[in-house]
Amino acid sequence: MVVRDLVFGLMGGLGLFIYGIHLMGEGLQNAAGDRLRRCLKVLTKNTLVGTTVGAFITALIQSSSATTVMVIGFVNAGLMALRQAICIILGAHIGTTITAQIIAFKLTEYALPAIAIGACLYLFVNKRFWRYFGLFVLGIGVLFLGLNIMTSGIKPLAGDPMIKEIFVNFSKNPVLGVLTGAMLTALFQSSSVTTGMVIGFACIGLFDLKGAIPLVFGCNIGTCITALLASIGATISAKRAAFAHILIQIIGTIVFLPTLPFYYKLIAYTSNDLARQIANAHTIFNILTTLLFLPFVGIFTQFVIKMFPGKDVIIDTRPKFLEKHLLNTSHAALDASIKEIVRMLELAQSMVVDAMKGFVKQDQRALELIPKKEVAVDNLQEAITGYLMELMQREISPEIASKIPSLLHTVNDIERVGDHSENLMELAERKITSSFPFSEAAMKELQEMFSLVDRMSEGVRTALDSNSINDAKVVLDLEKQVDKLTQQLRENHINRLSSGNCKVLSGIIFLDTISNFEKIADHLTNVAQAVIGKLQWQNELPGA
Repeated sequence: MVVRDLVFGLMGGLGLFIYGIHLMGEGLQNAAGDRLRRCLKVLTKNTLVGTTVGAFITALIQSSSATTVMVIGFVNAGLMALRQAICIILGAHIGTTITAQIIAFKLTEYALPAIAIGACLYLFVNKRFWRYFGLFVLGIGVLFLGLNIMTSGIKPLAGDPMIKEIFVNFSKNPVLGVLTGAMLTALFQSSSVTTGMVIGFACIGLFDLKGAIPLVFGCNIGTCITALLASIGATISAKRAAFAHILIQIIGTIVFLPTLPFYYKLIAYTSNDLARQIANAHTIFNILTTLLFLPFVGIFTQFVIKMFPGKDVIIDTRPKFLEKHLLNTSHAALDASIKEIVRMLELAQSMVVDAMKGFVKQDQRALELIPKKEVAVDNLQEAITGYLMELMQREISPEIASKIPSLLHTVNDIERVGDHSENLMELAERKITSSFPFSEAAMKELQEMFSLVDRMSEGVRTALDSNSINDAKVVLDLEKQVDKLTQQLRENHINRLSSGNCKVLSGIIFLDTISNFEKIADHLTNVAQAVIGKLQWQNELPGA
């Protein structure tokens, strides 16, 4: 009975404790909205600012792992440089210590009132900020309730000499403590969870400050496992960011381990309360480690790059031609917009090519860049649309004003080409992973359809780039061929199905593929028609 109560109390309390940390992070993250991601992307050019932003955001979402995974995602998508990522990671190491500081307040007796207040705010208040702030308060309550259940269940062990001796070994052998802390944190994938457990167990007398600090050092290393997992299959730059994350913590621990006797004394001066001392040890370690690395961020970045040599295919997601000063000259601004639209179309066209390469050659790697290119296409759509809308707010001629709507429609059509390319990618992945058989005739027909659509893309690009009405008309002629071929391919498919030369599941992929090609052709036709309408309008101008 005693063993059962011990196990149930420990596991149940730990579950509530972890869930409380999750609720705290979710509440603050939702209260802040999507501004967190924008801050990470925008406010990171300066080393110190990037570190501060990393610390602030991690303190809000209560997880250095979450911040680091976001950063690795941005690096993987080409939205952030490695140096910027390292600065944010350094800040994240500081921000994650806020949870330990909250736990050190030992608000166990206020756990139930916090749960009541938080639940009322979350369930009965409609305003977004206060609703999710209530979720944060609820998380604090659940965290301390779980900590209380967990420590109450394990408290009888504190008086057992054998159990006590196990934990005393952490102060005698700091390396053992570091390894244990790292393994536990890797298991829970949260340094906040392990540090909170260390504080709770120390408060009931399982070990002292000297036994706790090596465990805390290990927590900082173990929390890197999430970032390492997130970097699997990512770009070289993303792997570099994950490697930098763990290397910072390992180097920091190696530097501090020989100084432990002095570090114990330093921490002992910060507070008379053991829980606060452990929380301060966690915070001060990460602050000093960050200060150690900050002056050498550039050198450290180069070192990490040398450790992971190679080049990524970087998809530039930012506009190249949309200069703000050109908005004062409407014709120049319009030309810049068209150049950016052509660039957007080239990206969308390359997505179709990649999808078809993956489909025909069973090449999974050919499909890997499509999601990144889709991000770039979406970003360019937003940037070009915003630029053209801002141009419309200026004093411009009626002729320029009448031209902008067709360009806005063009941007939307090209974005839809990107969406259909993603559909083609998914169809190719299904074909590859499921090994659906395709007849030689079916593959030849799909390549014929792709060839027509690719020629349409090339024609539209040339028509936009050189204001060529002839190229635009060629696109319209090609679209008629696509429609005719689509009908023919569907009839051919039905014949193959009837004769047993085609599998049903393969046939579904075949039909979905030609359907997406047909829709891409429709959107390209819309762009060609917009070009023809624009040029006809130009020819009707006086003196044209």
